[in-house]
Amino acid sequence: MTGNGYNRAIMEREIRYCTTQDGVRIAYWVRGKGDPIVMQSLFVNQISAETDPGPTTRELLAKGRMVIRFDGRGVGLSQRNLDDFSLDARVRDLEAVVKATQIESFDLIGEMWSGPVAVAYAVKHAERVRHLVLARTYARASEITSRERWQPLVELARTNWRMAAEIFGGIDNPGQTGTEPGVFQVLGEGVYGEDAAKWLAQQYEIDVTDLLPQVASPTLVVSSRNDRSIRLELGRALAAQIPDARFVELTERRPELDDAMMRAIAAFIDEGGSRPAVGTKGGTLRTVLFTDLVGHTEMMSRLGDERGRDVLREHERITRDCLAAHGGAEVKTMGDGFMASFGSVTKAVECAVALQRAIEARNTPVGAPLGDGGGAGGAAPNDAAMQKAAGERNRGVGQGAASSAPTEPLSVRVGLNAGEPIEEDGDLFGATVILASRIAAKAEGGEILVADTVRGLCSGKRFLFSDRGEFVAKGFEDPVRIYEVQWRH
Repeated sequence: MTGNGYNRAIMEREIRYCTTQDGVRIAYWVRGKGDPIVMQSLFVNQISAETDPGPTTRELLAKGRMVIRFDGRGVGLSQRNLDDFSLDARVRDLEAVVKATQIESFDLIGEMWSGPVAVAYAVKHAERVRHLVLARTYARASEITSRERWQPLVELARTNWRMAAEIFGGIDNPGQTGTEPGVFQVLGEGVYGEDAAKWLAQQYEIDVTDLLPQVASPTLVVSSRNDRSIRLELGRALAAQIPDARFVELTERRPELDDAMMRAIAAFIDEGGSRPAVGTKGGTLRTVLFTDLVGHTEMMSRLGDERGRDVLREHERITRDCLAAHGGAEVKTMGDGFMASFGSVTKAVECAVALQRAIEARNTPVGAPLGDGGGAGGAAPNDAAMQKAAGERNRGVGQGAASSAPTEPLSVRVGLNAGEPIEEDGDLFGATVILASRIAAKAEGGEILVADTVRGLCSGKRFLFSDRGEFVAKGFEDPVRIYEVQWRH
């Protein structure tokens, strides 16, 4: 271990030590005065190798804050040669630092690998965390990549940590190969290879998904579309499951990403989480749903205005019943389709499934079985919208229903996208809305298509998706990957 970086850092700031409940010595430093912020290390980026506090720390200090940073167990100047790097163990590191600095309440920042630790601490010690910031992070580590890809990196860390560290350096810094002078000093010398292997293996098992709904602190989630380490959709999924969380999407690349992220964080903390930073794309995460009645124009021409309108009323009634049952807000109707908004991506997909099942029930001839209870027919016995549609069909409710159902089946396509639409006078605008409409237009009758964002936010739910590939939506530069919801299974 070269001493130049360490010695220079120690001379520039006072390194202090505290001890965790399980007896591990943790190195930390305190810089500045004012409202405290605790910033956790990413992984092997240790405080001892920072000869300059960095742009994030400088700008936070410029606004009169106390910044507290520390090396987690096994890293940097903290105790090494350990076995326990579990979530509980890492929370104990944070608890020890908070106790040692004697701060009552503070803003907590968890970035990348420290994000789940910040979530767990905020749930356990809700009274202490004034603002929670989760930057470029995730809830379930296994969603980052497959175990088959992760395990070789663990073994490489154990057998050739220098090479593994260079890989880490290259992943997060496009343009770097990981072999530049100083990369191994910052990454590789900050942790022993054996400790790194244990750390990596245990982080893969961490999952704080069940804790997300319990987060009570005002929360900001920041992700970047160009992040090579943590995909954007993982950040979206994180924000969607934390009550009233704010999501900010950045588009910058390294090194501008750090500055943009800092601005978003500082604005959130300064303004109490009331609005996103200037120049960022922020707002309330919503799921936008579009429906379209297939063959509407031909049907109206064939049936005439009166009978055609009866069929449209059925479509409107069934759709509104499904929206009401699943917490959807009708934004507007376009005659042969609907635009709706949901605060929950799960409820939005459930609504789309319920709508297709209810349409199928309405189209099924009287006396015919309504699916197989969840198999190919897809009719779940407890699906309220479907049972209502079937009951009204069998009773011949409504003049239009009685006359048109046997000869004029309905066929509806549905498209969903999740993001942060612009809201004005009860209407929604922006790229999120436009893309949802484009996706709906790609669907066939009886299909539900969703953006990759929606599929990511539904990770771990009971939905079954099939990959429909990419397409370039009109008005968008980048290809969009879409998935079909297999609602009949």
